[in-house]
Amino acid sequence: MDAVSKRILIVDDEPRVVQLIRGYLEQAGFHVGSASTGPDALIQFETYRPSLLILDLMLPGFDGLEVARRIRKKSEIPIIMLTARTEEMDRVIGLESGADDYVSKPFSPRELVSRVRAVLRRAEGGLAKSTVLAHQGLRVDLERRDVVLSNKPIELTPLEFDLLALLMENPGRVFTRLQILESLRGVTYESFARSVDTHIKRLRQKIESDLQNPKFVLTVYGVGYKFATPKNENDYVSG
Repeated sequence: MDAVSKRILIVDDEPRVVQLIRGYLEQAGFHVGSASTGPDALIQFETYRPSLLILDLMLPGFDGLEVARRIRKKSEIPIIMLTARTEEMDRVIGLESGADDYVSKPFSPRELVSRVRAVLRRAEGGLAKSTVLAHQGLRVDLERRDVVLSNKPIELTPLEFDLLALLMENPGRVFTRLQILESLRGVTYESFARSVDTHIKRLRQKIESDLQNPKFVLTVYGVGYKFATPKNENDYVSG
């Protein structure tokens, strides 16, 4: 991943925090822009065209959750949410708003830079395998991180892609919500588990033709989720 070509937009109303993050990101080779309010964040998003957004939860104008929701309506850009709140429910809400990761204040700037790199790597498929998976018109290229359904490209967030890939690479295996969180984030807090349901719902809205009777991502009631088991060995293609 070439950090020099990546633009990071920091949205925080505390100049000291912005300056601290900016210094570490620029030292790591990133270009950095900033905004201090919700409305300004949307303007800077359109004009600065960042590769990733570091978004504070508490902002003047309207908060980071609203910024994330509005951006998610038109872009799958990776978002890392910053929050000074310690309540786990606030973190859950942040993930449900469309954020790909969260960092609680106070935080280590070095850790934040590592999170930025990891999220960008995940978004670009830096850790993906050279494999294509296919099932009933749904094709997932793990190297290119492309998803095509019935010959039409599907735009997924980095987290949605990883969720689909995890399930699709293990057809028929049932994952609990905590197992999914642990696999994708290394998080096992039980109160975070309901955020998985939100991401499953969003994923289904993009790949399922009938939300009441999904054919790809199936619910195993009382347990978790699984990807449909192929009917024959040709349902999945690797190469």
